[in-house]
Amino acid sequence: MTLAAQEAKQVLAQRPNGVPNLETTRLKLRAPCRGDVKAIVRLANDRRVAENTVRVPHPYTVDDAEQFVAAVNRQDGEATFMIVLDGAPIGACGVEAREGGAEIGFWLGRHQWGRGYATEAARAVIDHAFGVLGHDALQAGARVSNPASRRVLEKCGFQWTGVGLYRIRAINSSAPLDRFRLDRGLWASLKSWGRARDVA
Repeated sequence: MTLAAQEAKQVLAQRPNGVPNLETTRLKLRAPCRGDVKAIVRLANDRRVAENTVRVPHPYTVDDAEQFVAAVNRQDGEATFMIVLDGAPIGACGVEAREGGAEIGFWLGRHQWGRGYATEAARAVIDHAFGVLGHDALQAGARVSNPASRRVLEKCGFQWTGVGLYRIRAINSSAPLDRFRLDRGLWASLKSWGRARDVA
């Protein structure tokens, strides 16, 4: 572990849930809190949003949002952020340690699609995952019917590894997902996209 990573981990240990606030050119990323519940429900209770994720149910209720806020950022190697634009949540992005390796995921409210926010947020979380959390590789997935999410992953340097069949809660059925991988070496060579600032 580098000295910079050790210092970053010390800073994180002083923050609630060990999740920093990150700042990009247009966005702020911070840990979800109870005050976000109404906004999360409003954004995630859109079938077009939910059906492009594996775990978001539809309809999405206040109870679902409260469970989400209570469950995230409890494990080592995990960091889940609300994506905030002009003081208002517009989606979520995070990295989670799983049995097959760390996995990044993201979603945005429908009215924020196509503006580059997902790519900007994903790059900040990727930098955090490799730089502070110390992951050596990240996995990701996108429904084959969702070219926009696949494009976000490609712009972040992820490389396609195959297709798998996954259960999608919102449609109560399985669907094919393109699977992607990004390793530390490729990430290091792509860091010219600019690092997110870690703010208090």
